[in-house]
Amino acid sequence: MNSRKYSKVAVGGTFDKFHDGHKKLLSTAFEIGDRVEIGVTSDAFGGLKGDIDSCEERMRNLKLFFADKTDFTIVPLEDPYGTTIYEDDFEAIVVSEETEPTAVEINNIRVSKGMKPLDIIVVSFVLAYDGNPISSTRIRSGEINQKGLIINQKK
Repeated sequence: MNSRKYSKVAVGGTFDKFHDGHKKLLSTAFEIGDRVEIGVTSDAFGGLKGDIDSCEERMRNLKLFFADKTDFTIVPLEDPYGTTIYEDDFEAIVVSEETEPTAVEINNIRVSKGMKPLDIIVVSFVLAYDGNPISSTRIRSGEINQKGLIINQKK
């Protein structure tokens, strides 16, 4: 992982069923950034993924997890890019393997607007006990819990 400290880092997601993968992603952002902006998909945008917790509840979970930190803001996301394509002071973006293509799109948009591209920090998936990635979808289906423990074996 890149050990350089950045002034301002972006990280975003739905953060539904807040799990160990989310914790790793967000912790990485705090390790490398002096200030972190966390984008959380709005109810309208996040709702495209199906039955998820409200944006308010997901934001509350994040604030509780980072209760000891003061160097962050949480903003709703209405699209995949958030403020990263408007605010020039971002220096890096922390993404999962799954969302890396979106970070590349963000950089393409930034460059087309004459902005500096972001350093992209890719965080590997946290694996459940069955060796597959922990995901909110798997948690919602009752297959695993937030720590990756198997609840129901798929038949």
